[in-house]
Amino acid sequence: MRALALAAVLTLAPLAVSAEIRVEDAYARASSPVAKTGAAFMVLTNDGATDDRLVGVRTEAAERAELHTHIADPNGMMQMREIEGGIALAAGESHALQRGGDHVMLLGLTGPLEQGDDLTLVLEFEAAGELTIEVPVDNDRVPPELGAAGGMHGDHGGMDHGSATGN
Repeated sequence: MRALALAAVLTLAPLAVSAEIRVEDAYARASSPVAKTGAAFMVLTNDGATDDRLVGVRTEAAERAELHTHIADPNGMMQMREIEGGIALAAGESHALQRGGDHVMLLGLTGPLEQGDDLTLVLEFEAAGELTIEVPVDNDRVPPELGAAGGMHGDHGGMDHGSATGN
């Protein structure tokens, strides 16, 4: 009986750990029918007592999903690059994935992201494990950091989407 109870506790343990990560204000930008890239944004909060790290993301909506950030090249031109090693999320802290900063980059969209749809993402955390979330596709969303102008479009225009390793 004890072995059965222990097995039940160990089976439920990953659920308790993943409940330590909270995702708020998630949204993705709608894309044009011909766009091959898209992006998703959200605020991650680690409500646990242990530091964690977002190490990956995946979705069936794209061939690849990567954690990206914006960096300035030596000429001051902004470029997007994959974040090496993931995004640290200290215990009790939050990290915003937002336009113009860190974000989830969707490469090789399998179809357009249409206004009003939901995008399923699986966030992969080093300690908390996997967390599946539904992200609304919402172009009407104007985050406070961008003001009324609205910022970039879902296909990121002519930005360089290479990786930090040059791949």
